[in-house]
Amino acid sequence: MSLKWLNGATMVMAFWLSANAHASVSPGPVTLRAHDGVSISGLVYEARQPKGIILLFHQAGSSKAEYATIAPRLAAAGFTALAIDQRSGGTLFGPNETVSRLDKAATYEEAKADLEAALDWALPRHLPIILWGSSYSAALVFEVGAEHMNQVSAILAFSPGEYLDTGGAVARAAARVQVPIYVTSSSDADEIQVGREILSAAPARVKAQFVPKFGVHGSSTLIETRNPKGAAENWSHVLAFLSALPKPPG
Repeated sequence: MSLKWLNGATMVMAFWLSANAHASVSPGPVTLRAHDGVSISGLVYEARQPKGIILLFHQAGSSKAEYATIAPRLAAAGFTALAIDQRSGGTLFGPNETVSRLDKAATYEEAKADLEAALDWALPRHLPIILWGSSYSAALVFEVGAEHMNQVSAILAFSPGEYLDTGGAVARAAARVQVPIYVTSSSDADEIQVGREILSAAPARVKAQFVPKFGVHGSSTLIETRNPKGAAENWSHVLAFLSALPKPPG
């Protein structure tokens, strides 16, 4: 299913939220502990009346600072957001405290434990949990989602690909995902096609792939300084997808 299932009014409202959300949310620091004992640094952006929790995972060579402008907008749209420093990362957007403590960057596969620690943090809040990945973590969110289907409500994957050591692992994980999925990418034809192949493997009834006229790799496609021509349009589609997700009871 394409983004055509989102009606025009929803798209307009999503764009309004994107354009008018203020970066006034002050994040709070949090430290998570992965199952193997590694301490994971994070920042929590609390929404006033959250309708869900979005777990934000960065790309290779990056950190939670990748979401410094993204997470406040999500909080303004009603989603508490947690951005973490995965153990596979670096200083692309700012310091990665987790990598600094370890004094080395781990593999993509090893960072999966950090995503699972974020999920463990979110579960006691009893709100819908949305996994959001960027580049290599957009591959990992399919594995984590497939293994925790009863705990995850949706997946957003920015520039997913077969980045893991085992060939085809991401598509095989996607084949087990039944929750709503949103996929986007840069404007690169190969990246678009890989995202399409991963998405097509999923049996989910709600699937959306946004192919941008102007897009850049990973979640950076939503950062105006990184994608000045396309960030606004990308935001409108992301927020439209989020706004169309089922609301929590009560």
